[in-house]
Amino acid sequence: MRIFLSADIEGTAGIARWEEARAQESCHQYFKEQMSREVAAACRGALAAGADEVVIKDAHGPASTIIPSYLPKNVRIIRGWFGSPQLMMDGLDRTFDMVVCTGYHSAASWDGNPLAHTINVSKVDRVAINGETCSEFMLNAYTAAYHNVPVVFVSGDKNLCQRSSEFIPGLTTVSTLEGIGNASLSIHPETAVEQIETGVKEAVLAHRTEVVKLPKHFSVDLRFKEQHLAYRAAQFPGASLAEAKTAHFESGDYMEVLRFLYFTI
Repeated sequence: MRIFLSADIEGTAGIARWEEARAQESCHQYFKEQMSREVAAACRGALAAGADEVVIKDAHGPASTIIPSYLPKNVRIIRGWFGSPQLMMDGLDRTFDMVVCTGYHSAASWDGNPLAHTINVSKVDRVAINGETCSEFMLNAYTAAYHNVPVVFVSGDKNLCQRSSEFIPGLTTVSTLEGIGNASLSIHPETAVEQIETGVKEAVLAHRTEVVKLPKHFSVDLRFKEQHLAYRAAQFPGASLAEAKTAHFESGDYMEVLRFLYFTI
């Protein structure tokens, strides 16, 4: 049984400020360690449930945030970016049995996390597919569905967990923090580690095989924070300018949607 683990940092227990997510800041080191501990806990849970292999995608920022020595010996980690449209799911294919996500966060235009964003915090104000605002988790769950792999677990902020459970009924979640305005109310870091290990173990043991249903057609609205970015995105083949700050794109192929986001954001 092969498990693919995609890990971010803005849903890590205790995080509240952008400086804490940025490698160049001194306060980042603690959250780098906590992210690594939460990922290691997820790996232990998957292995205890019978996984033969766990492949981790370090999916935050420069994709070199996780400290490899914190991880169990019998896992592998992808650091850096392939340069493919799959981004946070680089490395995922049909040979995997399940997807696990840790450290995930609310979407751009949602509340629930002072670090809420989608893909690019400086550019993007909202990503919507068929009228529904998309978090990175939702986008990545569709990527998993494209490869016919079920997503069974996510940890992150309370709002992200609640909305993701509505999107994927039966999804196992661990809420590490709750965003309140520009602050976060977090559980203890050790509690987060314990709950993630237990949650992943239970999710993998349940061996839920239902895959997210991909829509037959994708109508994408990509709203930027500045008008010129939308105008630029509208130059992508097949895209158009829907409003001053919104580029629009349609396709029946989700990989084309990912390419649109990859080359415009």
